[in-house]
Amino acid sequence: MEQKDVAVKNPQVKPKDRTRWQQFLHDVKQSRHLYVLMIPYALLFLLFTVVPVFMSLGISFTYYNLLQKPTFIGFDNYLKLFLEDDVFIISLKNTLILAIVTGPVSYILAFVFAWLINELPKHLKSIMTLIFYAPSISGNAFLMWLIIFSGDAHGYLNGFLLKYGMIDSPIIWLKTEQYVLPVLIIVQLWLSLGVSFLAFIAGLKNVDKTLYEAGAIDGIQNRWQELWYITLPQMKPQLLFGAVMQITSSLAIAEISISLVGFPSVNYAGHTIVTHLMDFGTIQFDLGYASAIATVLFLIMIGANLLVRKGLRRIGD
Repeated sequence: MEQKDVAVKNPQVKPKDRTRWQQFLHDVKQSRHLYVLMIPYALLFLLFTVVPVFMSLGISFTYYNLLQKPTFIGFDNYLKLFLEDDVFIISLKNTLILAIVTGPVSYILAFVFAWLINELPKHLKSIMTLIFYAPSISGNAFLMWLIIFSGDAHGYLNGFLLKYGMIDSPIIWLKTEQYVLPVLIIVQLWLSLGVSFLAFIAGLKNVDKTLYEAGAIDGIQNRWQELWYITLPQMKPQLLFGAVMQITSSLAIAEISISLVGFPSVNYAGHTIVTHLMDFGTIQFDLGYASAIATVLFLIMIGANLLVRKGLRRIGD
C-alpha cells in the first residue's frame, strides 16, 4: 500500500507490473507538451538529414548521372574507390593527417583558452571571448592568409624571411607541394576556435562553485586536481559537443583548401575527401560514386565519434 502511494506521488517510480513499453508511453503522456514542441524540429531533421543519408547510401550502390535512371551496380563504386582511384587515396591520407593534427590540437586549444579566459574579470572576459571567436566568423579570413602566404616578395612571410636573410628568393607557398598541408594545418588551427570554444566557455560558467569547496575538504590540493575531478566531469555534455564539432570540422575541410591552394591543388597536395566528393558530385555528376565517397566519410566520422565518446567516459575516474 505504501509503495503504491509513493508511485502516485512520484511518477518517476516505476510500478513492478508495468512493462517497458507501457512505461515509455506513460512518460510520453506525462511530457506530451515537450514532444509537441519537438515535432517541427524532428520533422525537419528527418526530412533534411536522416532521409538524405539513407538516400545517399542507396544511391552509392548505383550508377547515376542525373540524365538516366539509377542503375544498380552493387559494390562497384566502393571497389573502384579503394582499388582504382589513386586520387581518393591521396585525399584520404590528406584528410586523416589534417584530422589527426588539427582535431585534437584545436580541441585542446579551445578548452585551454576557454579555461584561461574564464578566470578573467567579467568585462575583460567578454572582450577576450570575442577576440578569440572572431576568426571563425570572419569573412575575409582567407584573404588575409593569401596575403601572408603570397608567392612573391610582397607576401608578408616571404618579406619577413627575405629581410632577415633566411631565404634567398621568394617561396611559392601555395603552389609548392611540400608546403600545402602545413599551410592548411596552420589556417585550420587559427579558424578552429569556433562553436566548441563557446560551448566550453558556457560549460565553465555553469560549474557549481560549491563543488570546489567540497573538493578542498575531501583532499583536492591543486588546480590540476580540480580540473580533472571537478571541472571536466561537470562539463561532459559540452566536452562531447565540442568533440563532435571538432571531428566534423577537421574531417570536412574543403573551403580552406579550395580558397588557398586551388581546386584541384598542385599534385592534389591539398585534396581532401570533401573536395573529391565535390569533384564527382558537382563537376562530373557521377552521383553514385559521389554518394559512395560520402558514405565512407560518414562511416569515418561515426567511428571517430565513438572513439571520442569512449575516451570521454574515463574523465574523472
